[in-house]
Amino acid sequence: MPPSPGSVLRALLTRWRSYKYRFVPWVALNLARNRRTLRYVSPGCSDKVTADAEVCSTLITFLRALFTSDITRQRDLLSLLPPSTCAMYPAPDGSHHQQCPHATHHADEVMYKCLGFSIDRHPSSLDEAGTGVFVSKGFVPKGALVSMYPGTVYQNYEPVFFQSIGNPFIFRCLDGILIDGNDKGISKSVYRSCSGRDQLGPLKMCDCTWLTSTPRNPLSVGQYINNCSNERAANVCYQEFDVPESFPVELRQYIPNVRYSHDVEGPLRCVVLVALRDIHCGEELFSNYFTLVQ
Repeated sequence: MPPSPGSVLRALLTRWRSYKYRFVPWVALNLARNRRTLRYVSPGCSDKVTADAEVCSTLITFLRALFTSDITRQRDLLSLLPPSTCAMYPAPDGSHHQQCPHATHHADEVMYKCLGFSIDRHPSSLDEAGTGVFVSKGFVPKGALVSMYPGTVYQNYEPVFFQSIGNPFIFRCLDGILIDGNDKGISKSVYRSCSGRDQLGPLKMCDCTWLTSTPRNPLSVGQYINNCSNERAANVCYQEFDVPESFPVELRQYIPNVRYSHDVEGPLRCVVLVALRDIHCGEELFSNYFTLVQ
């Protein structure tokens, strides 16, 4: 028996209520009702809440803690690294286990010990907005790196039509670069294919575990942070960040982004989310829609 028109309409309305917070035309039409959803930047100023150097330093510190907590599984990779790099980590035989303050296999605990907070996915507090991201433990200070937006990175001339159909997780950077943060369907297959292409033996150039419910890098949930609404002000904002070519090679296995094309040169584009104010335990993260340049 085919579904009734009423049930089809109700299903479409349910999907729309979840999707509209990420639908750019709907966002644009509703901006006038809530000026808090915009962040203003004066001409000529850098759209940075936190300096790139600070973002990079925090990221390296945290990812090194993750690497150290998983040192026993890094034996093959460590054998390929120069002695100066290996000296930064405890021996994989466990002899330095008690000396390492981050020696735990629980990524959220590593995050809490290293950054002072942890985040997790739960049903959003917005009506029918689907999944949201909450501070599950600790305290997020203003300006802190709180999340990363994972996915395949497309240049503005690369094809993304089929991946974009019914996909609310495509993020557009100011220069037209796209990041597809969908962890299902075609997007998932494309990301896995590109990640396998770039791997060199035990040396992984990106992380695939964000496609699962238990990412190795717990920061990799930025695509599930909902945009703020008329009732909820933003407490985090998007910030573009290019991973420098000097980024430690052993830590790239935790970066949740991969290029669609292998022959694109230069730094890897990432998008991080940083706190606009102090955020306390139990609060849901809400982001700005976009930046308006005055």
